Amino acid sequence: MAITPDYLRDAGEVVAAAASVREAAATWRTRDPSMRVVVVDAMDMRGETAALTLGKRRIFLATTNGHCWSTTDLAEEASALILTED
Repeated sequence: MAITPDYLRDAGEVVAAAASVREAAATWRTRDPSMRVVVVDAMDMRGETAALTLGKRRIFLATTNGHCWSTTDLAEEASALILTED
């Protein structure tokens, strides 16, 4: 599934409005059950480039080859959202 600019914008609105990134992940999983959404510690994503920064919160895009996960800058490859908060 490719992530469009509108999709990322909508996800950003949910992440920004939620009381926590965990709440945002749960809300997004309900809105789009086909999208994998995970929350990790911000330190785990150090050195990676966020697709969207919302104050202390960030959204990263990830892809998988079926076994290993990796971050991607290419929205058309993304099949997951990784959420962090400083």
